[in-house]
Amino acid sequence: MTESNVNPEWPPPPAYAPTALLTEPVSRRRARRRGPVALLTAVAIVAAAVGGGTAYGIQELTGGSSAVAAGSAGTEVVPVSQKGTVAGVAEAVGPSIVEINATGGSGSSTGSGVIITDDGEIITNNHVVSGASQITVRTSDGKEYSAEIVGTDSGKDLALIKLSGASGLKAATLGDSDRVKVGDQVVAIGSPEGLTGTVTSGIVSALDRDVTVPTDEGRQQPEGGWPFEFGGREFNGDTGSSTTTYKAIQTDASLNPGNSGGALIDMNGHIIGINSAMYAPSSGASSADAGSVGLGFAIPIDTVKADLAKLRAGSTS
Repeated sequence: MTESNVNPEWPPPPAYAPTALLTEPVSRRRARRRGPVALLTAVAIVAAAVGGGTAYGIQELTGGSSAVAAGSAGTEVVPVSQKGTVAGVAEAVGPSIVEINATGGSGSSTGSGVIITDDGEIITNNHVVSGASQITVRTSDGKEYSAEIVGTDSGKDLALIKLSGASGLKAATLGDSDRVKVGDQVVAIGSPEGLTGTVTSGIVSALDRDVTVPTDEGRQQPEGGWPFEFGGREFNGDTGSSTTTYKAIQTDASLNPGNSGGALIDMNGHIIGINSAMYAPSSGASSADAGSVGLGFAIPIDTVKADLAKLRAGSTS
């Protein structure tokens, strides 16, 4: 894989190897004790995908039963009294972020998702739900819903799912990733280690990072993490013959397994990206020892908007 403007610091030093999948096995999460020890070890988890899903990391805003909350410069999401604060963003956007538990023939995984309509359309990563036969979604208020896959796009690592019997949900406001600048403050919300509603913050570290990952169906995760290319180098094994590359927003907001499909948010409360990938130190260790080092990647929300009509039409590419 190549990148048109590779900065001198890329690729990162050998001490760092990427683990691109931000889902985690449900079985490990359920068995782990809650409390201080669990919080300290939450980042030391094996990334896994349902059905061997890949690990990378709107032509119309209508067409569902409810309209997407399309962000604009004049859209007020965060109350004026809390404008520009992490607490304000978390309070305003947190109810629009969900935890997703998916089960299939190849195992189980946990990820996150973003509500985009009040009747339960949710955007997430394809690798969170790929191959799933059963999907359960937990909202921020603790309610659980079953969900079905509406459409997927493995080439962009995106999926649209729909909750059964949902109404009155708080839809997120989609922003404009073209307006994002390096250095902008951002907030990430997701469910790492099944810790629903976890909030982290940071800045936009870079734009238009080329991230290349495998799309081979049934591909199994190697010990060191998912195959991943950056800056002309391969990490964690051969990426295979079938790959896809997307332009990503890079952030130093902490992302960990389970954050996949969650939101990267600007300080106005607008969704600017879908979190999907991270680098983590390996030093010869397995991905069970992986954790966030502030090198995370998100799919720009403009990519989601451009793909939404196709996903709503039931595409399963």
